[in-house]
Amino acid sequence: MATASKTTARAAKEYLYEWEGKDRNARQVRGEMNAAGENQVRANLRRQGIFVTKIQKRRLKGGRKIKGRDIAIFTRQLSTMMRAGVPLLQSFDIVARGNPNPSVTKLLTTIKSDVETGTSLSAAFRKHPLYFNNLYCNLVEAGEAAGILEDLLDRLATYMEKLEAIKSKVKSALMYPVAVLIVAAIVLTVIMLWVIPAFKEIFSSFGAELPAPTLIVMGISDFVVQWFWLIAIVLGGGSYFLYQAWRRSEKLQIIVDKTLLQLPIFGELVNMSSIARWTRTLSTMFAAGVPLVESLDAVGGASGNYVYKKATDEIQKEVAGGTSLSAAMADTKAFPSMVLQMAAIGEESGSLDQMLGKAADFYEAEVDTKVEGLSTLLEPLIIVFLGGLIGSIVVAMYLPIFKLGQVV
Repeated sequence: MATASKTTARAAKEYLYEWEGKDRNARQVRGEMNAAGENQVRANLRRQGIFVTKIQKRRLKGGRKIKGRDIAIFTRQLSTMMRAGVPLLQSFDIVARGNPNPSVTKLLTTIKSDVETGTSLSAAFRKHPLYFNNLYCNLVEAGEAAGILEDLLDRLATYMEKLEAIKSKVKSALMYPVAVLIVAAIVLTVIMLWVIPAFKEIFSSFGAELPAPTLIVMGISDFVVQWFWLIAIVLGGGSYFLYQAWRRSEKLQIIVDKTLLQLPIFGELVNMSSIARWTRTLSTMFAAGVPLVESLDAVGGASGNYVYKKATDEIQKEVAGGTSLSAAMADTKAFPSMVLQMAAIGEESGSLDQMLGKAADFYEAEVDTKVEGLSTLLEPLIIVFLGGLIGSIVVAMYLPIFKLGQVV
């Protein structure tokens, strides 16, 4: 608790300083620095041989939440600038200034300040595990040690872009049916709360016995009108409770992950996307020169599913004991035969990273095809379902009118 309080107090005193000055060649330079006070800014710049002419302080502003896509864009920009010969600190300064999200600017400025004081880039990234996982930091550390940082940043950017693309496609496949069902729920609520009660008032003046379908719909409407707020509280509170329980309970997350793979329509899509992420991650790590056993540390979590995380733990134990990767993967029974064959060929030919990369390409393409197929399949199914549901309500409410017309 004491540590958390100190961290909070430190974050509250953070300031972003915009400075201008001249370097050793009397050239005008400017930039930003995250520091506790002006003296720290002057001292840091003096060590860099910069004579400060102006310092302006402004409190760090908040911004929207930093997402994986923001980190992927930053990695691509940093890689591009370093390949163009721009020094690391200047690259950070340019990327931070050009980012539209103040939260990203704050993060990059903090990392830049750490690097300016002599911290390695990988160590600076490790201070922010919420945004830079072990895979990211390990690859940056390998790049620093081998002197190929810009190459590994480029590989990292490509890897993250592909993962974000897979996430986006899976979300887009789920978004359409969820959005349509939400709109349908709103329409049905409006019908039950206002439309059917209006019909009920009209029917009360008929003085005749109403058909059974009409009575059923009116009964449902009466229940919704009477208990609407209770229903809303139960649904809203239940959804919030389940979400919080899912976030805090590892057992519930495991149940959800296993259930997702067993779903009749979406299960195959989730399975393909998990395999694509697993093979892409291992390919990227191995190609960067990270030993296989260490690479497997980051692979399980990157797959995004407990089934593959557990399988990866088993694979890591067997590989550490001398078993080949393909044989260890086969023992888990979690991978299709094509992936196993690609891994075996890669091990025999000494091109494991390339073969796993090809497997990732294949499953990423399969995800694209599956998403398109799901969209084509779900659209008519949802239209038929909603049409049948709303049509049944409309027919039920117009039955008394039809009967009255027959009597007349």
